[in-house]
Amino acid sequence: MKKTRETEVQRINKEEERVAVKRMKSGKGQGGKKRLDALSVGYFRRVGERLSEGFEDDEEKEMFVENVLTEVKGKAALVATDRTGSITLQRLLPLSSPQQVGEVLAELGGESGSEFTAVSCDRCGGHVVESAVRQMSRWMEEEGEESCGLLEAQVLSFSQVVRDNAAEFIRHVHGSHVVRTLLHVLGGCLGPPRTETRPGGKERSIPPQLTDFEIPTSFWYELKDLTETLMENINCNAVFQTMLTVCHRKRPKLCKQLLRRIMEYLTSRSAAPGVSPLLVFLKDQASSRLIETIIQLSHKPLLRGLYKNHLKGQLVDLALHPIANFPIQRLTAASAKYKLFMRIFDELVEGVEAILAAGHMGVIVQLAESCAESEERQDEMMQCLLNAFHCAEPGSRHVACLPLFMSLLTYEVYYHSDTAEGNISTEVNSWEIPLTSICYHGSRLVQALAKFKERSLLLSSLRTLSPSDLLSMATDPSGSHVLQALITTSSDKGRGKILKRLEYVQMACSRLGSRVLEAVWNSSSVGQRQSIAQELVPSESQLRSDQFARHVWAKFALSHFAHRRAHWQEIQTGESKKRKLFSDILE
Repeated sequence: MKKTRETEVQRINKEEERVAVKRMKSGKGQGGKKRLDALSVGYFRRVGERLSEGFEDDEEKEMFVENVLTEVKGKAALVATDRTGSITLQRLLPLSSPQQVGEVLAELGGESGSEFTAVSCDRCGGHVVESAVRQMSRWMEEEGEESCGLLEAQVLSFSQVVRDNAAEFIRHVHGSHVVRTLLHVLGGCLGPPRTETRPGGKERSIPPQLTDFEIPTSFWYELKDLTETLMENINCNAVFQTMLTVCHRKRPKLCKQLLRRIMEYLTSRSAAPGVSPLLVFLKDQASSRLIETIIQLSHKPLLRGLYKNHLKGQLVDLALHPIANFPIQRLTAASAKYKLFMRIFDELVEGVEAILAAGHMGVIVQLAESCAESEERQDEMMQCLLNAFHCAEPGSRHVACLPLFMSLLTYEVYYHSDTAEGNISTEVNSWEIPLTSICYHGSRLVQALAKFKERSLLLSSLRTLSPSDLLSMATDPSGSHVLQALITTSSDKGRGKILKRLEYVQMACSRLGSRVLEAVWNSSSVGQRQSIAQELVPSESQLRSDQFARHVWAKFALSHFAHRRAHWQEIQTGESKKRKLFSDILE
């Protein structure tokens, strides 16, 4: 088998060698840019296909990589800036030794490193430089300095080029991405490799998880020098967000200095007399994201100064703005651990109905989450929401709050009442209207409210829902999280009242419902588990044949319950004691 594999490697490498000279001579494409010829592109496409097949052993892999890099030698920039060549090199570099990666970088940079700029600012070449620089994360795995010496030197050389051409790199659509990767590597933390962004993709994505790795001492000093140079060219693009994030994680003291200096820069720009320039930046797409990062990483004095000197009295207007509402969400979140939150709450709560009408539900959800975290202003928040959804008065409407919050609809709209038109309203029993239109932000709002100290209104409202409504919640992508949060945080007595209304068999046979049922089971007393088991066991054949319910059957040990009840009881009692002991330790 190995012989056959070697033949495949030779077919790609040795046969191509006969026409290498002709093949690697580039033609000139549109705009006079040098390009790989068709034969070369075909070669790298076949290399990519071969990489997808994998290798039998390290020896075979190393031989293949060495042969391909031999073909690349002398034409690295051409290969890197070709779409097919770039993709192939990106896949090949992680399989190469650090020494080989260093050699590729050395060729891409040229003798003085000056050629790094053109390659890094190329749509395809930038990805290759990023992939090469990322290989420094293997520094400690590869016997340190000896095998990574060339690669370390080339990364430092590249960083020097970035410092010499900082303004150009920062502003370049492709070059800026390479600088962000360089900052991560110099700091010793990496996220997943960058992929091509698609038009129309989500603008505000979740920050990637970073993985730390050891770095040579030289990187420690180079990061300081690079940040110093970048600070001379401040603008509001993502390079500065990355710089702050990396320094916050790896160099907290440096991060504090950078935060202060960037804030000084932003607040010193010219604006209308009596108006903080920060208010202008908050409403700009790029700079608002930088301010979001600043807020998330700020320490208490900086946050307090930000609010007192620039944002006080402006929060509702900003929360109503399509862009500025995002930094306001970050401010509300960051202030939750300080007394500052109460001032922010008191200001924002005045505009809750207007913010709801604008559809900026993230602000409302964050306000509720910060109330839960800080344990402040919870009663005021609940009363404000009851008023906003028109279920505060008369008191009989309180039991309707849960469907209204989950659907983000006012009482009149949800129950088709005529009060909105000024007619006399006929109060509607909540169980007469089937539960509908549970939405994502409504779900998150109720999950936040479920963490409040006083949640009797929510639980009273939950108890008025019919079994079919509870089943709808349990099997809904957003509603299932609400039901789980409310049941698992209830007292044993409160949970028991809700459990009597659940359709256990249908829940067990649902992908989402079965997860809720498992969470309910884990939080239930032995007596409640026994009641659940008694409801499920008669449907044994249905449950054991269902793709979701069969896991419930196994996890709840229902075969034991049906045939060895005493043993089942003993197991459940033991688990209950363990859970209580663990809970007491945590408290």
